[in-house]
Amino acid sequence: MSQYDLLVRNGIVVTVTSVSQADIAIADGRIVAIAPELAGVSKEELNAEGLHIFSGCLDPHVHFNEPGRTNWEGFATGTAALAAGGVTTYIDMPLNSSPPTTTVQGFDLKLQAAQASSLVDFALWGGLVPGNIAQLDELTELGVVGFKAFMANSGIADFPVADDLTLYEGMARAAKLDRIVAVHAESDQITSGLAQRAIAEGRTGVRDYLASRPVIAELEAIERAILFASETGCALHIVHVSSGRGVSLVLEAQARGVNVSCETCTHYLVLTEEDVERIGAVAKCSPPIRSQAEQDALWQHISTGTLPIVVSDHSPAPADMKTDANFFKVWGGISGCQSVLQLLLTEGYDRRQLPLSMITAITAEHAARRFGLFSSKGRLAVGVDADLVLVDLQSRSVLQANDLFYRHRHSPYVGRTLRGRIVRTLVRGNTVFCEGKIVSEPIGQFLRPYS
Repeated sequence: MSQYDLLVRNGIVVTVTSVSQADIAIADGRIVAIAPELAGVSKEELNAEGLHIFSGCLDPHVHFNEPGRTNWEGFATGTAALAAGGVTTYIDMPLNSSPPTTTVQGFDLKLQAAQASSLVDFALWGGLVPGNIAQLDELTELGVVGFKAFMANSGIADFPVADDLTLYEGMARAAKLDRIVAVHAESDQITSGLAQRAIAEGRTGVRDYLASRPVIAELEAIERAILFASETGCALHIVHVSSGRGVSLVLEAQARGVNVSCETCTHYLVLTEEDVERIGAVAKCSPPIRSQAEQDALWQHISTGTLPIVVSDHSPAPADMKTDANFFKVWGGISGCQSVLQLLLTEGYDRRQLPLSMITAITAEHAARRFGLFSSKGRLAVGVDADLVLVDLQSRSVLQANDLFYRHRHSPYVGRTLRGRIVRTLVRGNTVFCEGKIVSEPIGQFLRPYS
């Protein structure tokens, strides 16, 4: 008889190829068997009858701001929200902490903070900014997944925009280091110029801000980044693509042999410009929320498998940074990392009949493959980490502010009816969230890509 640490019995197991009832056996933090009616003895058994079991989600795009701006959000509250949303692995962005993760010192401080407070496993992005290309080798040795660069103003003074020479030379260095470069793709000349003109003319409302960041600014930057990647041989990832045409540019480059991928965010899939006018500052982001037509185009790409990664781009801030009559001055970030899986189950599976296998692919497997974490993360399979999320798919509830685990409990999704209650989240076989409560000490481990 086999000896297990945990047997999860009678759940409906969701993988990228099937949805079927089975048991999952866990030993030493890893999945050791998946099959119906597994034989053997276990230290503990968990009855998952009636629940769907997904791979723990992987969110490769969050801003937890620690160290230095923990009052915006820190690893303790941010990862509690992730666990409550069924996310078991994340990759933290480099720019909102102080110092940013652009140097060895910045990396060390970030790693220490995450190891002290993270409830779930994590990897880290390094930054690519003017003047730090010499640091990329050391950051790679320390274990960053890749390097994030901004092609437009980041809003953070010590994380400046990467000019074309920095981006080109940084990509060339990253290619030699076998690391991916992720870019915020908006033309700084277009967005800054339009913003300055609108402000000078006293046009500072919601629609004025939206108009200052047109789709063409995204398309121009994507094409420029793809050109640099093609010339240098660098792997490129376009973050938070907000338009169907942006995805199409990535697909055309892939067809030419360029190593490029992209992601979109849940806010582009569930909100429109009209929602931003109605909701206000908590729905401000950049690139901004687009029209219904652009949203429909993104969903079309998802349904055909040509847009395989959906993230939160969780970028929180205190409430006083989200209130200003001048919409240009409002902090541009959306709090949403707790709701990604439920939003996709609601808007994708329920409303658009996307298969559950596709939902788990776009929330876990594709990101794990792209960012070098697939050896242990992103799927339910023998030999990988036992990261599970148990979901009551029949449950529907209205998201309330009190349900949120963020440091600041505001989100554009408050008031929405969401399908799929997150019942339990396990990280390497350890329950970290159960029935609405965090039930674990910080156990998150640092992940090195391609290890």
